[in-house]
Amino acid sequence: MSTLITLDADLPEGITMHAAHIRDIDPVMVYLLAKLRQDVFTMEQGATDADLDGRETEDGTRLVWCERVGIPLAHLRVLDDGANLRIGRLAVSKDARRLGLGGRVMRAGLDLTEQIDADRVVKIDAQSYLEQWYLDMGYVTTGDHFMEAGIDHVPMEFRHR
Repeated sequence: MSTLITLDADLPEGITMHAAHIRDIDPVMVYLLAKLRQDVFTMEQGATDADLDGRETEDGTRLVWCERVGIPLAHLRVLDDGANLRIGRLAVSKDARRLGLGGRVMRAGLDLTEQIDADRVVKIDAQSYLEQWYLDMGYVTTGDHFMEAGIDHVPMEFRHR
């Protein structure tokens, strides 16, 4: 059983970072995380597919987020896909952009995957406009661009070793 943990991170004052399985997160925070994703993916980006796909409830899934006074600012999820780990659903609130929280929460997600199993590949389906950002973080592009939820994406992966 997982518990809510607070992660050490170099964050702006008043912001904390956490990771947990959904069952260990306060229901109000679960709602606010889902709303953050809805605001970013559906309302801003016009994603055509449903965001909530049931994977948050899987035993191997962990949610990672930054918050200030109970309001989530950045969020992602780490999935256990068996042979690989997968990071996805990275979202940063419009008001928190340019604070570097996307990179910090992604680094925390990568740190979490390393703790889970440093030998497994971490896969992402990156929005294409962020491909260089992920390349700079150590990811490599592994295939051709494709459309998902009406948004151009590219498959990428990260290896800890």
